[in-house]
Amino acid sequence: MNVILFDNPTIRQDLLPFTFTRPVADIRVGILTISEKWETHLQTKPSFSTASYLSKKFPAHYTSDNLWINGAACPNAELVAAIHQLNPGDAIAKDRMILVVRTSDGEVPEIITGKINEFTHSVTLVDQVWKIYQYNGAQIRSDFDLITKGRKSAPITDVHTRVYSPENIFLEEGAQVRATLLNAEDGPIYLGKDSFVQEGSLIRGPFALCEGAQVNMGAKVRGDTTVGPFSKIGGEVSNSVLFGYSNKSHDGFLGNSVIGEWCNIGADSNTSNLKNNYENIKLWNYVKGGFKDTGLMFCGLMFGDHSKCGINTMFNSGTVVGVSSSIFGDGYPRNFIPSFSWGGAAGFTTFQFNKAMETAAKAMERRSMPLTDLDKEIMIHLFNASAPYRVWEKKS
Repeated sequence: MNVILFDNPTIRQDLLPFTFTRPVADIRVGILTISEKWETHLQTKPSFSTASYLSKKFPAHYTSDNLWINGAACPNAELVAAIHQLNPGDAIAKDRMILVVRTSDGEVPEIITGKINEFTHSVTLVDQVWKIYQYNGAQIRSDFDLITKGRKSAPITDVHTRVYSPENIFLEEGAQVRATLLNAEDGPIYLGKDSFVQEGSLIRGPFALCEGAQVNMGAKVRGDTTVGPFSKIGGEVSNSVLFGYSNKSHDGFLGNSVIGEWCNIGADSNTSNLKNNYENIKLWNYVKGGFKDTGLMFCGLMFGDHSKCGINTMFNSGTVVGVSSSIFGDGYPRNFIPSFSWGGAAGFTTFQFNKAMETAAKAMERRSMPLTDLDKEIMIHLFNASAPYRVWEKKS
């Protein structure tokens, strides 16, 4: 069957700012993105049904037998087994949420003509931004078993590195560790291909360091943390996810946070993840057009792709930053910073499109990757779409 991962429209909006630049299934939670999980489970490369302005970069491919899978659903053994039993025209649902449809149609059918099978097992549905870090530890465990089953880890050859529960530690080819303490008693530790843990680091599992990523010397990393491909972390990091190609290289605290791609966190910057009065933290929600109660006591920073912050930036708990914003200066900036914003606590102006693209191109050139014309088309769409949120333009 041809696999297409589709965006549920409501979930897609709830997952902004991260779905501004990617389909829902391209979100990383655990070691892998959701699409990579499905590719590994089903042994076929899926395509995407997503917003029209993203469709050139993430195209959908159709056949006469299509398996439409909700891009927010993480696979498990029970769901995969149910999929293999699915007849043409039938669907799988959980609590009235469509998870899977098998059809010959070239788009997700609005009306299911066949049987709707209620899925009775649990399923992980990443339908809110905070669930990315909330579910990350469990997904690291799941992905670790999926990736390492039947395989042998590369050895830790450094005599100055100490490990707890070595059976829960897996190194891919080229991974390096120097004078580090790895504690996998509470969850697995996965070090991807050509990753590097520098000397003096303290790491607790569950932890994932993806391909080409780096932990800088002296870092303190608590569990349930993922460092995406070719990213760098330093300082103190707890229960956070960096999607890829992003840096938090220096001292400072990052907790209960999600950082998109091509982001940079300046030295000694800190995120608050707990309110002084211990009340639930509220996050900006694009569907509501206001702040939404997460129901959680711990929630830090949601940082969209290509956004940056200068040294000593301080983020309040529950801060949402859109795409391609630049934050700097003293004091606490506002809790919702729209895409293409430039400034800080003293006020914001618009990060002009050409300047923003120059910055993005330079950041990508450092990793030998181009900013393509297709990337620019997506960004100009986002620049125009985000204008209503930049209310300071109307006030000036």
